[in-house]
Amino acid sequence: MRSANLLNDFAFKYVFGEDCKEANDALKSLLTVFLERKVNKVVVKNSEMVKDYSKMKSPRLDLLVEFDDQTMVDLEMQLRQTKDNLMNRFPYYSARLHGSQDMEGKSYSQLKETIVMIFFNVNIFENDNICNTFRYKCDGDLPFVKEEKEDRMKLRTIEMPKVDLNKPLEVMNEQEKMIYYFLNCHKGMEDSKIKMMIESDEVIQMLEKRVETISDDRWKKIIEDFQKLHENEERIELQLELEELQKAKEKVRKAQEDVRKAEEDVRKEQEDVRKEQEDVRKEQEDVRKEQEDVRKAQEDVRKAQEDVRKQVEEADKKVEDANRQIEQMNQVMKQGIKAMLANGMNLELISKSLSKSEDEIMELLK
Repeated sequence: MRSANLLNDFAFKYVFGEDCKEANDALKSLLTVFLERKVNKVVVKNSEMVKDYSKMKSPRLDLLVEFDDQTMVDLEMQLRQTKDNLMNRFPYYSARLHGSQDMEGKSYSQLKETIVMIFFNVNIFENDNICNTFRYKCDGDLPFVKEEKEDRMKLRTIEMPKVDLNKPLEVMNEQEKMIYYFLNCHKGMEDSKIKMMIESDEVIQMLEKRVETISDDRWKKIIEDFQKLHENEERIELQLELEELQKAKEKVRKAQEDVRKAEEDVRKEQEDVRKEQEDVRKEQEDVRKEQEDVRKAQEDVRKAQEDVRKQVEEADKKVEDANRQIEQMNQVMKQGIKAMLANGMNLELISKSLSKSEDEIMELLK
């Protein structure tokens, strides 16, 4: 087997995006097959390779292609599902590409077509279509424009795992053949289907001609760079997770502070009630001593007791509210602890992060 692997970002851009005839011919073949339209001339607008991707929000090596009619296509190879939401990312890329056109002093009727085309090596949508095209539509599939040619912004997805790799070569269509080649080109002539396609299919011959121009050493360098890029992507995703956990920890801390203040307020109110109760007892003693004012004193005591009862009820209600808040905060902390455990943090690290003993944490998790 050879080192060729068209599934990584660097290889994909290098094979189809380099400024040479072989790469341009391969790119035109790719676009013709997956856009299902004749492609005569294309220009890669970003043929240079990314050199410093360590600080990229979401590392990606796309191909920005412009047709002779100024249609723009953004190509990307997406190998895996990431935690940085794909369903939000690609409409963002589509909107950014469409909005990059210079419309100063022009009519919007002059807007050119833009297409974001992504090759997925994971299943995304619950249908059997290898290729799906997304456009603006209303509920009930009412189109936003009357004619399809007026729809200038499209998102096209190609889900490679939906290809039946065991299907006989003679019944495969052009898209299936090219995807099979993407997935297995590293096997070269050792794969019988690859061998047959190279010998008989002009499109695959063109791709193979391009792949064969790249040395094994170059492929190895591409693969090493690809591994570094995705290690960096995973590092960024982990950093985002840690930031979210830190935010959750801060929410728990604030909630605990609110509970502490509520408990302090309840304590003060209970102390006020205790003092008021003491005053009531003194008033009752005075009533017993003053026999001649028994009736009036008893009436005063009854009113005072009623006031105290209301105050005690209010204090009890506040105590219940505070206890409820404490329970809610404990639930929030419990969820935070479970999230930390699920993300691989051990009990000792969680204990330090929350400034609680391990016994307290275990008690919370019961």
